[in-house]
Amino acid sequence: MLKLGVLGSGLVFGFLLFAYLVRREREGWVDVSLPRVFWLSTAVMALSSFTLHAAKRALRHERFLHYRILLFTTVSLGFLFVSLQVLGWRGMMQEGIRMSESIAGAFIYLISGLHLLHITGGLVALSVLLIEALRRRSYVDSFVYSVNPPMQLRLQLVSLYWHFVDVLWLGLFLFLLYHHQR
Repeated sequence: MLKLGVLGSGLVFGFLLFAYLVRREREGWVDVSLPRVFWLSTAVMALSSFTLHAAKRALRHERFLHYRILLFTTVSLGFLFVSLQVLGWRGMMQEGIRMSESIAGAFIYLISGLHLLHITGGLVALSVLLIEALRRRSYVDSFVYSVNPPMQLRLQLVSLYWHFVDVLWLGLFLFLLYHHQR
């Protein structure tokens, strides 16, 4: 089911990028610069994917404290990504780039905003995993939690989704960067 959702999301973003390319060729298009903070948010997103991978490995090797720390770090990086995106939008607004006045700007807001909606879903799922992990602090509780097949599946699915939104952002960022160079 998750793979179907990922495919559907990929199609939605693919359609948006196609619409972007079609609209860009029409009259009235004025390019705008991407917020520089998007570079930092991209690095933060990539780092969060790495910390989630490391958290999964820590859990597999029964390093439960490391798992909790790395999962907390992943969630924190996710919230930092959201904050940086909002900061980027604020910078665009301060430059006078508004959805109603700039078609190029509207596409940036729409694409990054829809991605942010996907990030929010991932943050909710990651936060649930973190809360579950923090409830199980003793070694025995942590071990039983780590070998529980439904928990392993949940972690696998959340991880797959998080890596998807990470790779998706990287692709969207590179696409926008290529088309908004000044």
